[in-house]
Amino acid sequence: MEHDSHSDEQIKEIYRLKNVAVVGMSKNPEKAAHYVPKYLAEKGYNIIPVNPTADEILGKKCYPSLATVPIKIDIVDVFRPSDQVRPVIEDAIKIKPSVVWLQEGIHNPEAESLAKKAGIDVVFNRCMLAEHQRLF
Repeated sequence: MEHDSHSDEQIKEIYRLKNVAVVGMSKNPEKAAHYVPKYLAEKGYNIIPVNPTADEILGKKCYPSLATVPIKIDIVDVFRPSDQVRPVIEDAIKIKPSVVWLQEGIHNPEAESLAKKAGIDVVFNRCMLAEHQRLF
């Protein structure tokens, strides 16, 4: 699977944004949907867990949906299967983040084009942890 066409400089710019809502964040430390946002939190990012099945992850309040997060979200980091991305992007469009970041292995061109039409930058099939380690 290919990934988006962002240059390294464009990806570095995205990392300047700090409020990251993680859709599908996991309570299970073995899963990437747990250890990737944990790594980002350790690097100074404000991680906002979004998971309707949890009250708290990593000591942070967990929100059932993007719409219920009370602060401005810069990046929506998505840990959901590709075929479940469209409703997440439709929710993201309503809150207008700067970026929707689809983690490694996640790609949904139809949903991504909705985000782009709404003026939201889209990164796909890239891991936020791996890219951060590679670039910084």
